[in-house]
Amino acid sequence: MAREARSVWFFGFPNSELLDLCGPWEVLGHANEVLGWRAYALELVTPLGGEVRTRHGLVVGGARPLRAGGYPEVAFVAGGSPFLPLPPSEARLVRWLRRHHGRVPAIVSICTGAFVLGEAGLLAGRRVTTHWRFLDDLRARFPDARVVDDGIFVRDGSLWTSAGITSGVDLTLALVEEDHGHRVAMAVAKDLVLFLRRSGHQAQFSPMLRRQESEPARLRDLSSFVLEHIDEPLPVERVARAAGMSPRSLARWCRAELGESPAELVRRHRVEEARRLLEGTALSLKEIAARTGLGDASTLWRVFSRRLGVTPAAYRERFASNTATRAS
Repeated sequence: MAREARSVWFFGFPNSELLDLCGPWEVLGHANEVLGWRAYALELVTPLGGEVRTRHGLVVGGARPLRAGGYPEVAFVAGGSPFLPLPPSEARLVRWLRRHHGRVPAIVSICTGAFVLGEAGLLAGRRVTTHWRFLDDLRARFPDARVVDDGIFVRDGSLWTSAGITSGVDLTLALVEEDHGHRVAMAVAKDLVLFLRRSGHQAQFSPMLRRQESEPARLRDLSSFVLEHIDEPLPVERVARAAGMSPRSLARWCRAELGESPAELVRRHRVEEARRLLEGTALSLKEIAARTGLGDASTLWRVFSRRLGVTPAAYRERFASNTATRAS
């Protein structure tokens, strides 16, 4: 039986950030390669077609014009101008979104693309974010929106918004994981040489990212291995083989460098992955336990509560997107 590609339109404007377009595009393109079939049919769309001159001068060609009839399954709106009046190209897209947004199952904004969605009336009552420079502007212009300051991307039902620039990559990886599962998303992240896939709740200014700058290469490689196999048994012997060390040497190294045992390292990553799934998915606790290698819901509850001092259900209630909250 033939598998049908999911149609994805990327709306670009003059002076868009190049990474707002090419970051998510590359994630979906690599997902096609990892899967071995065309799961995402990608198109660049502008109101009049032709070329897009991005913010720092690089010109992207091959855009087709926005035309009547036909709708994407996913619409990405790149960052444009956050100021009024909107440029003509963005105003045309605003009119299209006002009329047709109900026919598009998922709408995604990158960076200041949230302002385009706001002008189209799509932000009222929704949890949203944008680049940190423009959070106050977004809040002032769209007071009915529930602007989230501390997050790199936010999902509210069918609406996804992100802080922009590289955070569009994190958002799109989350979308791939929802469509095709954890292993595919991890394989894409590995192809893109991403050490860590960030959850939506992670701060735009992240201590974790600052800490990564000083982490030794061995720890980055070890963490990548654990994350790639997070749903599998990871006894110390297996982790040690991946690190190219004996179990005893690995234990000494972990104590010296991290202040924890190899088992605690694995457990920490399992809990972090559980946090990410609680925040951004509608998976049950049983499913999250399976995906994080914690076995069952009771083990997840015990390990998660002991490490973070809060139950998984309470954590989800506080930090999850609307979709995830409704599932708990």
